[in-house]
Amino acid sequence: MPTEPLARDAARAATRALQKARVPEPVASAEVLLTGLLGIRRGDIPLHDKPLTEEQAERYTAWLQRRADREPVQRILGLAYFRNFVLDLNHETLIPRPDTESVVDAALDCLDRRGGAGIVLDVGTGSGAIAISVAQERPRATVHATDLSCEALRAARRNATTNNAPVYFHHADLFGGLDSLLGRVDLFVSNPPYIESEALNGLPPEVRDWDPHPALDGGPDGLLFYRRIFAEAPPLLKDGADVVLEVGDGQGEVVLDLGRGAGFVPLELREDLAGTPRAALLTWED
Repeated sequence: MPTEPLARDAARAATRALQKARVPEPVASAEVLLTGLLGIRRGDIPLHDKPLTEEQAERYTAWLQRRADREPVQRILGLAYFRNFVLDLNHETLIPRPDTESVVDAALDCLDRRGGAGIVLDVGTGSGAIAISVAQERPRATVHATDLSCEALRAARRNATTNNAPVYFHHADLFGGLDSLLGRVDLFVSNPPYIESEALNGLPPEVRDWDPHPALDGGPDGLLFYRRIFAEAPPLLKDGADVVLEVGDGQGEVVLDLGRGAGFVPLELREDLAGTPRAALLTWED
């Protein structure tokens, strides 16, 4: 008889422990950590007929304790899944979320109206999720990406290389030092910080304690970076350039109005998979 549990039994016991600790989505947490440990898919857990080794069981127990302390699964594993690829993370990168996939889809639609080609600029790239997605899925596009954090850029460059995505990265505070792109950008896309400063402490601990606050803090009303984008982006944009911005809950119409006031033409709001307006689409007419 094995002294250590089979994968399916370990997952069940882990789920019960995480439920007791009141961890959100305990089944997913238990199973994803186990798949990361064993290098298998979630659907293979019931079929995995080898017992955990003593070392695996000890590591799994340690990981479960970290999750019980509300450390995100992605931080424990050091990676996140986004669309059809895997991203390495570090302490300066946000965990990419499924909501952002709706932003990528909107950006791809904009490129498709241009025949799939054009110069794309992703500002505040973080782990590189948006830029890498666009570069992979629309190879005729030329993708540039910026971030203020050198550590985030290191992760993004590594992720682009790992995923065979040609992206040109720039160390910049939004748009500084991008003279080579003046008047050339066909598509501008960004997931800027948009959480109100006073709301940061009320976020779930998985976000509040583990995501970098500079990538979350959108100023007193959450709109600081949208104002900066609308004020600073125009010199880089071609006449008729598309703009796709991720927005927080309830911010969509306000962001469109801010863009209108800065000379942009609001187009529409796109919903994420939960039906929440998540991507604001505008165009720049010089």
